[in-house]
Amino acid sequence: MDKVAEILAEASAQAVEPRFRALAAGEVMEKAPGEVVTIADREAEAIITRRLHELLPVPVVGEEAVAADPSLADAIHDEPAVWLVDPVDGTSNFVAGRPDYAVMCSLVRTGRTVASWIWQPATATGYRAELGSGAWRDSERLTRPPAPADAGKLTGVLKSRFLDPVDRHRLEAGCSAFGEISPGRSAAGIEYPDVVEGRTDFIFYWRTLPWDHAPGSLLLAEAGGVAARLDGTPYQPEAPGCVDGLLVAADPDTWERTRGILLNA
Repeated sequence: MDKVAEILAEASAQAVEPRFRALAAGEVMEKAPGEVVTIADREAEAIITRRLHELLPVPVVGEEAVAADPSLADAIHDEPAVWLVDPVDGTSNFVAGRPDYAVMCSLVRTGRTVASWIWQPATATGYRAELGSGAWRDSERLTRPPAPADAGKLTGVLKSRFLDPVDRHRLEAGCSAFGEISPGRSAAGIEYPDVVEGRTDFIFYWRTLPWDHAPGSLLLAEAGGVAARLDGTPYQPEAPGCVDGLLVAADPDTWERTRGILLNA
């Protein structure tokens, strides 16, 4: 667990942090309509991939590698174990000079996330989780604090960018039953720890890329929270495009209440 945390922090220090608010012309590229990638993403992923493979020689499924060759994501189901890597989670924030970005990794065995790591460079904070062994921020074990019993006091995030207009309108209507609702911080590696630490009570995601959600979902589950599909199935990493829709919440009761309000709006 400590070795992987070191790999992420060192790759960040070498390839990512020196370029924060210092990206040169030509170091930001569009990889898909509305989505950017930087030289920091690519260099950090190359470093992390090499060192993880030295640590445990199983396939490394990195976000940028999959962007170049989508078939690489098949390893999530085809191989008994894989590493998932998000070299710069929140690239749009990174490009804009906002500190809400993270470097993330998880280990998946037979389709289930068994370990995860999140490094937040702006605050030099590391989160990690191991299946059955708990969630941690640096050396402190984490337990999700109780959420408000009153739905009107719950704080949440609705990620509606990839929803069709009808579903977006329906879910946004349901949000009137809650307290403060925000569009989120554009980085799962920031948003999941916010739920774990009690700054947010729930988040509804639609698009669920595996390198975005495997790390935080395990962290949250090990801290006492819930990350599940809308039918109640616990989150498991899927290749991009396989399954969409994910509700994460502070605890099982908050998950049930939130799902009921959103789907019955």
